[in-house]
Amino acid sequence: MISEAPDLDVVELDRALGALAAVDGRKSQVVELRFFGGLTEEEAAEVLKVSPETVRRDLRLAKTWLLREMDKRPTKG
Repeated sequence: MISEAPDLDVVELDRALGALAAVDGRKSQVVELRFFGGLTEEEAAEVLKVSPETVRRDLRLAKTWLLREMDKRPTKG
């Protein structure tokens, strides 16, 4: 198994991430640094010049926001 995540619409994720960036750029950056850049929480905190706890909090809120945003769209199929 490559991924334990449910089927993920990458285009929809990109759209939601762009919408998040318009609302809160730092939270969007945290997602990009952690998941696409592969940085640890500590490394992302250093890049963004915030504490690791801020990165953890931003990531929790960003995940919730992205899931809610992606859930708004009608499913295909």
